[in-house]
Amino acid sequence: MPVSHKGPTQEPHVPGHRGALQRVRATVGAYLGLTKTRIIEQLLVVTVPAMFLAQRGRVGGGMPDVWLILATLVGGALAAASAHALNCVVDADIDAVMKRTSRRPLAKGQVPPRNALIFGLALGVISSVWLGLTTNWLAAALSVAAIAFYVLVYTMLLKRRTSQNIVWGGAAGCMPVVIGWAAVTGDVGWPAWVMFGIIFFWTPPHFWALAMRYREDYASAGVPMLPVVATAAQVSFRIVVYSWVMVAATLALLPVTSWIYAAIAVLGGAWFLYSAHRLHAGVARGVEPQPMKLFHLSNMYLCGLFAAIAVDAAIGLPVLFH
Repeated sequence: MPVSHKGPTQEPHVPGHRGALQRVRATVGAYLGLTKTRIIEQLLVVTVPAMFLAQRGRVGGGMPDVWLILATLVGGALAAASAHALNCVVDADIDAVMKRTSRRPLAKGQVPPRNALIFGLALGVISSVWLGLTTNWLAAALSVAAIAFYVLVYTMLLKRRTSQNIVWGGAAGCMPVVIGWAAVTGDVGWPAWVMFGIIFFWTPPHFWALAMRYREDYASAGVPMLPVVATAAQVSFRIVVYSWVMVAATLALLPVTSWIYAAIAVLGGAWFLYSAHRLHAGVARGVEPQPMKLFHLSNMYLCGLFAAIAVDAAIGLPVLFH
């Protein structure tokens, strides 16, 4: 009798408990999906090297304080998450049309737009206050500027109106290096703006390669990305031009780095330029373009370049030019 009594009293609660747990997981997963965590990882990758280089220029050099690095990364992640969540709110109609973005939470109706808006704004407030209290208020102000630029200028003003959207809108993605530098020094030195420029000129080749692959997606959504309004040859030519300017920008850091960074910048830059020219030559010959090869290479290139900055600064070898 005791056994038969336990059965009916316990079993109904198990599925209910599991169902509630699954709903919680789904909700958490949906809100995390709004933040585009994979993009945040890339933004944080460039923040730490900027902090290392900033510390190298200070009296005593060495490495930045570990707590300062963690505080900056947390604040930067929250700021990026805020910008991405607000971007999802504004672009919900586009995301629902495009195959590449159709699985995002708002496009699938997993999160109410009002909740997503409050979530994004709350993250922005938390990130700015956190950075202000744990690093300095310049870094906090720069994070607010980055969020505002990404949402108001890129997402709301440029994205649906001009093929130059990613050129100027990409400036928001350059801000992590400036924020990282400011967190260490309390100001923004010229090497921070050079790193800003590297990412600024890297962004169009990186994103245009992706947009070439998903051209029909952007066209169906009415977004005038360059591959939608220009020929493949015109796009690949501009990729080559921006790639050359980007590589030239990387050389501007030579006065504050050693041969370690110089070697990676030159070799990595040559590899990137070869790949960009190869894409353009293939398009000119009428060969089916494979832009995703350049897209994936661009990710590896940027990570490798900034890893070289961090290693170079951490080792502290004599700079090339005094």
